[in-house]
Amino acid sequence: MSNRLFQGIIHQMKDAIDRTIGVVDETSVIIACSELGKIGEVNENINSDTLISSVPFVINGFTYKSFGNNAKAEYAVFVSGNDDYAQRYAQLLAVSLASIKQYYDEKYDRSNFIKNVIMDNILPGDIYLKARELHFNSDVTRVCMLIKIISKTEVSAIDIVQNLFPDKSKDFVININESEITLVKEISDTTESKDLEKLASSIVDTLSSEFYIHSVVGIGTAVTGIKDLARSFKEAQVALEVGKVFDTDRNIINYDNLGIARLIYQLPTTLCDMFLQEVFKRGSIETLDQETLFTIQKFFENNLNVSETSRKLFVHRNTLVYRLEKIKKLTGLDLREFEDAIVFKVALMVKKYLTANPTKY
Repeated sequence: MSNRLFQGIIHQMKDAIDRTIGVVDETSVIIACSELGKIGEVNENINSDTLISSVPFVINGFTYKSFGNNAKAEYAVFVSGNDDYAQRYAQLLAVSLASIKQYYDEKYDRSNFIKNVIMDNILPGDIYLKARELHFNSDVTRVCMLIKIISKTEVSAIDIVQNLFPDKSKDFVININESEITLVKEISDTTESKDLEKLASSIVDTLSSEFYIHSVVGIGTAVTGIKDLARSFKEAQVALEVGKVFDTDRNIINYDNLGIARLIYQLPTTLCDMFLQEVFKRGSIETLDQETLFTIQKFFENNLNVSETSRKLFVHRNTLVYRLEKIKKLTGLDLREFEDAIVFKVALMVKKYLTANPTKY
């Protein structure tokens, strides 16, 4: 679409500027020109490296000026000649074409449209009207993945993710802020949760192994219909927030697998405080030392199996029984009983939640 946009402007200006003028892109192809026969030709003198220049430059009798909406220039305007007029024409054309392309992108660009949808910056009634205007397929299944960059780096993470998903008609990579990137991925109806986690894992692994960028990914639920993309995006945000509290060791957090942690995260802290006071009537949870808490964690990990837990802890079975009796005496909860174990597990999660969100009401 940019080619047609540029050619329209060039065609209108060719009579005002009595010289050969045109636009070449970063792949060396002339995409617009006052001499129609040159469109489609390859200009080997121009590539992504030569476009780095921020000032006009001359090659083989033509004056060039780079422009683009991104930090990295995507195009260069050219004017025949190497005199002062050629430089002025080139600079004026570059400013004009860059401004027109920015306006066009803001009005018609699909990525910008998707960003407005997931950020709730567009009225629900306007979503489908805009989708039809952009010839956007609204009825396919998509999912939002929120990629949070933990470690700062010189490398542009969004460029890396965009290269991983080059099909811009189906997949949209959107910059949310300096540390968060959203991938809106088109998927098939048969795609399962484990497939999404595998895809997210490949993103994390690529960023880490090749570019030394530490990241975590929150996965929303798959939705059919463009209006529900905002919900999938919010679920991906919740997944990251909940994971930050309850699953600090994981770098892939799926909203579908949050379980009871999602419920606890939505509770007001006053209610959580009341719950802890009711559960630990005999004594506060703070009375349990780190060794005891570690024992409890391993006991849960081994499905309340005393023999298996004692083996994993390298302690005698009687020692573990003694520790469990001590916990029962302090808290009134016998972790060998299923119902008491559930209450204690939830209480530990609530305590962790309160530590992370002490003022949430």
